Amino acid sequence: MATFTSYDAVGLKEDISDIITNISPTKTPFQSMIGREKVTQRAFSWQEDSYRAQATNAQAEGFDATFITATPTVMRANNTQILAEAVQVSGSMDATSTYGRARESAYQLAKSAAQVKRDLEYALIGVDQAAVSGNNTGPLARKMASYSQLITNANNVVYMGLGTAGGAAGLLKSPAVSGVFPGETSLVQALQNCYTNGAEPSTIMCTPSNSTGIAAFASAAGRYRTIANGGAGGADRAIVNSVNLYVSPFGEQKVVLNRFIKNAIPGTLPAAGAAWTLVFDPSMWALATLRSWFREVLAKTGDSVKQMIVGEFSLKHKNFLASSIIVDNATSGY
Repeated sequence: MATFTSYDAVGLKEDISDIITNISPTKTPFQSMIGREKVTQRAFSWQEDSYRAQATNAQAEGFDATFITATPTVMRANNTQILAEAVQVSGSMDATSTYGRARESAYQLAKSAAQVKRDLEYALIGVDQAAVSGNNTGPLARKMASYSQLITNANNVVYMGLGTAGGAAGLLKSPAVSGVFPGETSLVQALQNCYTNGAEPSTIMCTPSNSTGIAAFASAAGRYRTIANGGAGGADRAIVNSVNLYVSPFGEQKVVLNRFIKNAIPGTLPAAGAAWTLVFDPSMWALATLRSWFREVLAKTGDSVKQMIVGEFSLKHKNFLASSIIVDNATSGY
């Protein structure tokens, strides 16, 4: 009699893991690091000021007062941006037994919550986005000004590999620093510019590809650490070639990777294809919130469940002189 095997059987129970694996990144370092501030209008403003340049101040005995010309504060502004995502799941699908989740509508809503959070990080630092006031006639959606648009001082934008300033489209506001990113010269220049303005940036935030460049110039200078003893014949077991704390003449800066920073697009003009590295003090930035994330159950018009995740946010840079951005041309060869 032939052996009855699993190949002959009918009605075998499926072996499907009760866990759904999703490797899409959800960490959003920039919005996690900066402060929080509540706003009460879709268009909001704040003021910034600075001291005059230092000067020799010596008065003769019995002097008469001379008066300075007082300078007004600078008004800055931004708009809130509405982010939303809606899901619709049929009643039958919600009643169906599935692997990995109890109810399909709850799973899809949780997934959307993570997705719109990523969209917010992208709006903050992943795109060179100018503020848009919006209207209700188009309708035209409001947009916040992103990180790049909240830095206007020419010296706080350091360019690499772009030749002379003004020679191409984009945020060309200062002379380019020769070399390819991330060269240490450009990094130190960005830190120096902030320090000269009176700021003390504590964070260098970069793309994953640019982090290897930072590690490379540290390694080239012999500033890496080895883990000694334990290998065959007493050889070193490992070489740690990474930089998570950069010590510069202008203080200590933590190096933070962020997958959502605007990255290079090969073959494009600098305006569209530049990779960014952000140099900033998190305390000088705030995520402005008009409406925190909330779930809205939409009107039921049939045999389905309709839900929406909504939030309304913006970005505030407390002083436009306090941060820098290093811009690398996509064709510079890093």
